[in-house]
Amino acid sequence: MPRMTDHARKTLLSGISKLYDGSSDQPKAVQENVDLWLAGERIEAVRPHDPAATNRTDLTVVEAAGWTVTPGLVDCHGHVTILGLSKESIDTANSPSAFVYVEKVLHASLVDGGVTTMRDIGGATHAMKRLVEDGVAIGPRLRIAICMLSTTGGHADFRGPDRCHAAVSKLWGPAPGRPSSIVDGPWEARKRVREIAACGADLIKLCTSPGVASPGDKLENRDFTEDEIRAISDEAAGRGLRVAAHAHSKSGIELAVRNGVHDIQHISFMDEAAVEEAHRKGCTVTPTSWVVNVLPDAPGLSDFVRDKAKRAAEAHSAAVDFARRGGLKILAGTDPVLPGMHGRNFMELVYLMKDGLPALQAWHGMTGLAAQELGADDTGVLAPGKRADLLVATDDVVAKPELLETALLEVVQDGKGHRGGVAGLPQRTVTDTVAAALAQGT
Repeated sequence: MPRMTDHARKTLLSGISKLYDGSSDQPKAVQENVDLWLAGERIEAVRPHDPAATNRTDLTVVEAAGWTVTPGLVDCHGHVTILGLSKESIDTANSPSAFVYVEKVLHASLVDGGVTTMRDIGGATHAMKRLVEDGVAIGPRLRIAICMLSTTGGHADFRGPDRCHAAVSKLWGPAPGRPSSIVDGPWEARKRVREIAACGADLIKLCTSPGVASPGDKLENRDFTEDEIRAISDEAAGRGLRVAAHAHSKSGIELAVRNGVHDIQHISFMDEAAVEEAHRKGCTVTPTSWVVNVLPDAPGLSDFVRDKAKRAAEAHSAAVDFARRGGLKILAGTDPVLPGMHGRNFMELVYLMKDGLPALQAWHGMTGLAAQELGADDTGVLAPGKRADLLVATDDVVAKPELLETALLEVVQDGKGHRGGVAGLPQRTVTDTVAAALAQGT
């Protein structure tokens, strides 16, 4: 059931102190003392402040002096089905109650994390995507990969040394709307891409290198062969889907770039030569700086995993700097695999800046540039005709995104607020989702 809209309703955020519009990483994308006009679910205009406009009686006027406004965040590396890496967390995610937890993650990502659109890079199914689209769940609009393809014993195979028998990985096992992530050989890989596409995927995700958090694979090992990666990329292209790759190691990054992958994720050991080739091929990168930097100190890791995490973290800042200086498009993605990350998605901006990105480049990679790369061209930018997806804060979160922890006043998605922080702005509540859910059966 489509959400009900009120196209006659107009709202004016008057005299915004600072507005970043998401259109670029240049200073011209920042305006001061401006008015933002909303018409229902869309943005009508961004104009220099006009004090006389507040005298009109045909609109709701919100005094926004002292506030900073940005586009809603576009998280390019979400995992709404991951609650943590512990055995207990994975068991819960595989339990019959998993949908309840997914709904909570979706809610936190939007209402607390400021994410209005998310690319879930493994785990989420089309049914979860529809929960948001149908108004049954409050959360970011989803673009989904469904699976994270890897070989037997690769990054998506979480069986570990105590599970090397007929039972396979406990991470994202086969479920309604989600085939197994484990594939071996070019033709099996092609078939799995076809299955994932049939299940409603918006992109294909694979692992061209081993992982940090996975229990058995070593960073320097190989995951897929070139024939397998080419088969996946070719099959995806035949269905109009781009391919993203988990790739920490230098060899995994080179394999991805060489064999048709568009977005390279994590990039821990990327060097200048790999950046040059990625630039030539038109690739983007999603560094996931936050999780790479904090994972080494996470509790409960085995010595084997912690050692991998430390080595990746030590190399990571240099890789991000190579990507920045080499002119690659850098996207922001949270990769929230640790407890406490869901709902604090904006911290990726903080860690990208710690890794050397200027503030506006980090913000662009989590707003306008991200939306463009995800094919979500109706959001990510505060401009006429775009969705009214925006964040309202009481401090300068553009310069210091960590202030969103306390300064986030309102998260607006499709013209409706979700935190009750801006008087006069239409609100969407859990009660609305109950009504939408009950209406599904009528």
